[in-house]
Amino acid sequence: MALIDKSEIREVTGISQVERKSIMNFLQGAVYCWCKNRKNEWFSMWDLMGGDNYYWDGTPLLVLYTKHENKGKDSEQAVKDAGKDSGWLLKKTVHEDIRYFESKKEELTRKYRWVDRK
Repeated sequence: MALIDKSEIREVTGISQVERKSIMNFLQGAVYCWCKNRKNEWFSMWDLMGGDNYYWDGTPLLVLYTKHENKGKDSEQAVKDAGKDSGWLLKKTVHEDIRYFESKKEELTRKYRWVDRK
């Protein structure tokens, strides 16, 4: 598998397989863009889809927020929990990729970096 440093990978529940695959394809595209444009730099879910990219409407990620909102969570908690789910899906995406990535945890944030093995 693609993660050099092995650690737990959790399944995200409450979404369909089609939704999961769509999210993972979307995240893989974001990862490949990062690796092309910011080679050798660490990235996290926040770097890819947080900050200026926090607005998930029109992306496959919105189902994660909607899932938590439908459970009766307020907006703030739904955002936090959707962020956690998206982080697990990013980890699974990187883990299943054909490229190699190293990973580290800084405080509560999982980060990744592409390792070019040419």
